[in-house]
Amino acid sequence: MDFQTFDIAYVKRLRSGEKQTEAHFVQYFSELIQLKLRSRLQSRQAIEDVQQETFARSLALLRSEGGIRHAERLGAVVNSICNNVLFEQYRAGKRSEALEDQPAERFVERGPDALSRVITDDTRRMVRRVLESLPARDRAILQAVFLDERDRGDICRDLGVNREYIRVLVHRAKQSFREHYSRRLGKELRNER
Repeated sequence: MDFQTFDIAYVKRLRSGEKQTEAHFVQYFSELIQLKLRSRLQSRQAIEDVQQETFARSLALLRSEGGIRHAERLGAVVNSICNNVLFEQYRAGKRSEALEDQPAERFVERGPDALSRVITDDTRRMVRRVLESLPARDRAILQAVFLDERDRGDICRDLGVNREYIRVLVHRAKQSFREHYSRRLGKELRNER
């Protein structure tokens, strides 16, 4: 499944009730929500109930006065709403079953959910692409400091600089990364329109 980013135009079409955009929204998030819920809920009916409630609340939020202020965070908002509905489902189930009858491990999430994994994988790909586009020195500094977490003294010796100057180099490399990342993100958002 390809991870999708959302823009303000997409959110406006959802707010206006455009059928094609709503169909895309439901289809796209149905896959992610079902992946998430399969391991957490036992019945197909419970999964469908949580999914439908998630869509109803998401669309209601989109169409409310405050709505969603950052279109690019639509995926995270839907995921949060799904989590809330899921926890409500758990609480409703607890009312009908004695707590002692249910093992606590059933409610403990052991790993990231499907949406988080997709977002994390997409972010990793983007970071790799941006790092590859940086000048070699900036890439080497960021790799050593943030990814390899090497000792700054070792990095200074490798680059032939003192400790005070490494801070300047790290700052410049981070700034270069930010600029490249912003440009690439903007380019990808324009390509999706």
